[in-house]
Amino acid sequence: MAHWFESGQIVFFVLGVIAVEATVLLRRAPHRWIDVVLQLGPGAFLLLAVYHALLRSAWPWVAAFLAASFPFHAADLWRRWRQIETRSSGFIRN
Repeated sequence: MAHWFESGQIVFFVLGVIAVEATVLLRRAPHRWIDVVLQLGPGAFLLLAVYHALLRSAWPWVAAFLAASFPFHAADLWRRWRQIETRSSGFIRN
């Protein structure tokens, strides 16, 4: 088990689990592919940052994958906030 962590192979196992999750979600709702990408993308990039940290790669690799996760996360938050605003502004109850 230690070898999985020392070599970074655990990251690819978890990325495989994420790929299976994405496949299941896309089969259930193929028209919502952007939601799946925005929800799972940040985690995938963070895992790649962990992989490079485990292998003691040069710090720019870790920083690049950390930075790459941010736009996906920000876009996901923006879409969720818009959905909440759309739902709440459509109905006025007395």
